[in-house]
Amino acid sequence: MFSFKQPSSEELEHDFLWRTTCRLPERGRIGIFNRSYYEEVLVVRVHPEILRSQRLPAGSIEGQAIWEQRYRSIVDHEAHLHRNGTRIIKFFLHLSKDEQRERFLDRIDEPDKNWKFSMGDVSEREHWDDYMEAYEACLNATSTADAPWYVVPADSKKNARLIISQIIVDTMKGLKMSYPTVDKARQKELQAIRKEL
Repeated sequence: MFSFKQPSSEELEHDFLWRTTCRLPERGRIGIFNRSYYEEVLVVRVHPEILRSQRLPAGSIEGQAIWEQRYRSIVDHEAHLHRNGTRIIKFFLHLSKDEQRERFLDRIDEPDKNWKFSMGDVSEREHWDDYMEAYEACLNATSTADAPWYVVPADSKKNARLIISQIIVDTMKGLKMSYPTVDKARQKELQAIRKEL
């Protein structure tokens, strides 16, 4: 389940993609987002009252159209990023309800994990079915060939990490990266410098 961070007043002055977009890594860099614009079609879908605080245009939050519009915005945004050289891979760590309960109990029972637990976790757990419905709609609407979702079974942390690592390695191999080549003139220059050292 998500815990939702209320948007800052600055974030409320922008569209829902802005917060993440301004933190995208530059070309040649890797960025990892634990929270992104997907909160806006997951947490906000489960708690639509959040929309009322977002300063959206009048009439834009009525009915189901807002979710379809946000999915379309996400797909278009990620297609734009892909066309400009950014590779996006998205992971949904699928945790069973029973395993989530066990992890919450561990957070309560183990003093070094107490900091990970909040009462908000308990109240959000009551919306389990709503979240599952929101995740299903979101993943179906926003998984594309250029920005795929990977649904990773996460009851076993070890296996989940292994699966994610392999997907990342495979994605990076697909980029066919290599070190820059040095031409003969540069090699000759380096040999001359070597002799002086």
